[in-house]
Amino acid sequence: MEVQGLFIDNETVPAQSGKSFARINPVTGAVASRAAAAGVADAIAAADAAGRAFPQWAETPPAKRRAVLLAAASGLEAEADRFVTLMREEIGATEGWARFNVSLAAEMLREAAGLATAMGGEVIPSNRAGSLAMAVRQPAGVVLAIAPWNAPVILGVRALAAPLACGNSVVMKLSETCPLTQGLIVKVLIAAGLPKGVLNAISHAPDAAEGIVEALIAHNAVRRVNFTGSTRVGRIIGALAGRHLKPALLELGGKAPLVVLDDADLDAAVSAIAFGAFLNQGQICMSTERVVVDEKIADALVKKLVAKAKTLKAIDPATGPGPLGALVGKSAADRIAALVEDARQQGARILTGGTISGVLMDATVIDGVTPKMKVYGEESFGPLVTIVRAADTEDAIRIANDTEYGLAAAVFGRDSARALGVARRIQSGICHVNGPTVHDEAQMPFGGVKASGFGRFGGRFGIAEFTDLRWITLQERPIHYPF
Repeated sequence: MEVQGLFIDNETVPAQSGKSFARINPVTGAVASRAAAAGVADAIAAADAAGRAFPQWAETPPAKRRAVLLAAASGLEAEADRFVTLMREEIGATEGWARFNVSLAAEMLREAAGLATAMGGEVIPSNRAGSLAMAVRQPAGVVLAIAPWNAPVILGVRALAAPLACGNSVVMKLSETCPLTQGLIVKVLIAAGLPKGVLNAISHAPDAAEGIVEALIAHNAVRRVNFTGSTRVGRIIGALAGRHLKPALLELGGKAPLVVLDDADLDAAVSAIAFGAFLNQGQICMSTERVVVDEKIADALVKKLVAKAKTLKAIDPATGPGPLGALVGKSAADRIAALVEDARQQGARILTGGTISGVLMDATVIDGVTPKMKVYGEESFGPLVTIVRAADTEDAIRIANDTEYGLAAAVFGRDSARALGVARRIQSGICHVNGPTVHDEAQMPFGGVKASGFGRFGGRFGIAEFTDLRWITLQERPIHYPF
């Protein structure tokens, strides 16, 4: 099997050690891919290349940057079949999830293309006579981009698109779980016309991550860090960035609540819950993990939800289309199984699902969940949803906010004004009224609060994350000095 190299200065090169590592297909146990296993020296070489390329790319006319990103969007779509294969082999994804990844990622590239001419500024009235004072946004430098495996094309592209559009060069740390999937993104962008060294990417064995990330954050040329992943790792990334005074954009874990008020359309709520909880096997940061339902309608809602969940079965994506594919690996399956068993032992009711065969797990609904159970507060990142019954609306808001996380949320109720009032009181970066917790659009401000991170991806809101705001003055007449 061919070994994918590192991407440095628009060339694919082996790791300096000559080592590589294998990614195993989570369903079959066969080798899915092989990639170069970078060390710290390789990471530094990638950052050096990005540092050399930055000045010229920062001065590249915005029309040229826009053209590259638009070409990349078309190039990404042309590789859709290849992405389907790679995502199936590396992470056990369904074809539908892979194609959605490609379509949204292409949309993100087109949205980012428009940012190239949106880095405006303003003239600010000055108290000094004859002084033209301007607030100007400029590219920051080299951006370190770290994206996870669960939505590898969407999140891989999101980590790169806005930084490149704003005139930054990038070093991408490919996920060790899907190096070929994210490596194909890099190939597409380089083929679209990125100059030498503007985008560099390294892959590494799982045990090398800590040293490589530390070296990249410490590198003098790196001026921004953007990371999407778990809260546990995000705390480490944030601490390292803070130590080196590098701004960090962190999009971390979630425990999204979907609040069902007593006047909700139950059929609409059930459809949204099933989509939000079980899409991509629940392996999405926005996944509906908790249904917080008014006890007056709880039994009726749960009956409908269980009936829906029983139709959602997991299959090996290689055998054909299906609603659910595989969990990402055995360790994920073991962790989710432990959460289910802990809940069961403490009195929760597993209404459907709950068992795992290898890395395949059908849609699972757990009722009677209480704060003493691990699944109440821990992100499951699996195809399971918990039911928590609320005494009334105030209690539902309390329960929805009873979490360290604050990424996505949703509220269902026929009285839109009332539901919007509830949405405003939920502590989350994103909240949808009468819509699922899982929703993304390229132009929207995407990010969380509390332990779900800080900063915003998406559209013009990303410009502030990847540029420096400078105050520049031009004196039009001589200044009178007191001495």
